[in-house]
Amino acid sequence: MLSWVDGRPAEAASVTDRGLAYGDGLFETIGVKRGRPQLLERHLARLAEGCTRLAIPADLTLIRAELLAFSAEVGEGVAKLIVTRGEGLRGYASPADAKARRVLLASSFPAYPAVNAEQGIRLFPCVTRLAEQPLLAGLKHLNRLEQVLARSEWHDSEHAEGLMLDVSGRVIEGVYSNLFMVRDGRLITPELSRSGVAGVMRAELLARAEGLGIPVAIEAVSQAQLLAADEVFVCNSLYGVWPVCALQAHHWPVGPLTRKLQRLARDLLDC
Repeated sequence: MLSWVDGRPAEAASVTDRGLAYGDGLFETIGVKRGRPQLLERHLARLAEGCTRLAIPADLTLIRAELLAFSAEVGEGVAKLIVTRGEGLRGYASPADAKARRVLLASSFPAYPAVNAEQGIRLFPCVTRLAEQPLLAGLKHLNRLEQVLARSEWHDSEHAEGLMLDVSGRVIEGVYSNLFMVRDGRLITPELSRSGVAGVMRAELLARAEGLGIPVAIEAVSQAQLLAADEVFVCNSLYGVWPVCALQAHHWPVGPLTRKLQRLARDLLDC
């Protein structure tokens, strides 16, 4: 497994790293094709926002250069970028001389079943709820325990993704994807001001849809509104778009707007 720590090949980071001790950091999961990171600007923009909001003193120019060099070595696969606040002594207070740590890990591209994209997937109704924390909402921070618990709720091959609600019962996202629905020709995705991860494919699809003249809305979505949707799909930066065909006994058709955006996402990830 190819791995770098602070720009150099390494297989381990310090046990005093605050990312390990407190989840004090951020990460990006980036597809790599032909030695180039996909959706690079979107990933770096989200990382930059996260570093600003968490006050992590990361050098984004250096991170970009390392990511490009690392991706060239990976060739084809997935690069996971982790940025932590760095090393520190015991205690929550951040060290005055904190120096951000940069970790890059390579893995092979996931072998997703073709049927997920072609025929759609079933969502598992997760019992685990997302906590509301506006200070962290939207960020891809290192604390993913809610997702770990949610993913442990199903073990069958019938469900490819889980539906996550917040503690108030609002629809937020999938366990590892963002969710969209279509109602009367309007593209809707849940707003993420209280919880959830603002995905890079989500941002790209919203921008592209607006450019195509498709009505777009970011708003609170109830479970009843989701069930009343004409089409539902999930997306992330590795697989693109998967239609959602079922949630328990409820079924949705794979509609034309889902297919249109699926082709758009495929083109983005193939370039």
